[in-house]
Amino acid sequence: MADPDPLAGTSPLTRSLHARVPHDGALPVVTPLYQASAFQTGSPYFYTRKDNPNIAEFEGIVAGLEGCRHGIAVTTGMTAIHQVLDLLRAGDGLVFNRDIYGCSHRLFQRFAEARGVRVSALDLSVPEQLARIPAGTRLVIFETPTNPFLKTIDIAAVAKAARAADPRALVVVDNTWATPLFQNPLAHGADLVVHSATKYFGGHSDVMGGIICCDRDDLHGQLRDARFYAGAILDPHSAWLLCRSMKTFGLRMREHERVTARLAAFLGTIPQVARVHLPTIDGHQLRGYGGILFFALAPAVAGRYRDFAAALRLFDTGTGMACVTSMVAQPYNGSHASMTPDEKSAIGLDQGLVRLCFGFEDPADLEADLARAFTAIASAAASASG
Repeated sequence: MADPDPLAGTSPLTRSLHARVPHDGALPVVTPLYQASAFQTGSPYFYTRKDNPNIAEFEGIVAGLEGCRHGIAVTTGMTAIHQVLDLLRAGDGLVFNRDIYGCSHRLFQRFAEARGVRVSALDLSVPEQLARIPAGTRLVIFETPTNPFLKTIDIAAVAKAARAADPRALVVVDNTWATPLFQNPLAHGADLVVHSATKYFGGHSDVMGGIICCDRDDLHGQLRDARFYAGAILDPHSAWLLCRSMKTFGLRMREHERVTARLAAFLGTIPQVARVHLPTIDGHQLRGYGGILFFALAPAVAGRYRDFAAALRLFDTGTGMACVTSMVAQPYNGSHASMTPDEKSAIGLDQGLVRLCFGFEDPADLEADLARAFTAIASAAASASG
């Protein structure tokens, strides 16, 4: 009789904290770094371009949180997306949601042009648009909540519409912003889930990585083979850092959630804020949310983003998010800079939209910092008009 599972009946988060790869009897409480390019003949790991204990441990942690059997860890989140696109062949149809990270948007267009793939951009947050998924669509990919605007897309509805258009269609969800703590796309009909592990999984602005999760053996085999021959595997040190960060993943996300709710309510009281964008938490698909929000500057101060950012003391302006310190960004000239002005206009993106990513500073300090910046741009606008 097999030994009983000591973690039987525990939550995915609890199981993730106790995830270990075999350690040859040494039994460390934290898996050491296997900084090795090759292993002895007979090892299940063989060669680090194929597999490595640190990488396998990270894959197991994320797959467990996503509720599936397979994880394929790669160098970055964009690598994960590109590996998934490589499943397409000339003549296949690709559909992506038009509200999406700017670099993903450009990648889809370039990939389609280079590979002879038919591409369509739809607003998948609108039920009526789902009927426009073309016949012959082989892959539908989207984020939910979306970047920008944090719109919520019904994964089950998209999956149903995609398979009505083509029974072979694969549904791919970028779950980076929701995270598996708050959303599990595979449970709602997705075939594949991708993450930028650089964001909430890493959480400290010190490591990059990506991962693809699935429950289908055929897709797992294809993606692992593609990773092996492309040399796109995550490196052991990055995997070790990510495993370390995953030990505090649940704590960090709950704090992101708490601080985001408080700061969203605060922003709703500010006259210089026209609208705060947050996702719809329905308790079914999306069970919670935290870390990032968008707000629109009111018309009187819409052109004063630079003054606003310069007046802040606690918000860094670098390209980053989901870390221990807070960040401010202007999507128009940042995350979506690779899109043309017409493409940005088509999704309603202008220079008055601001992205805030909250870290772990005292929220009262963040409120005071934001209030000071709003006062500064209001005063500047008043002076300019007077």
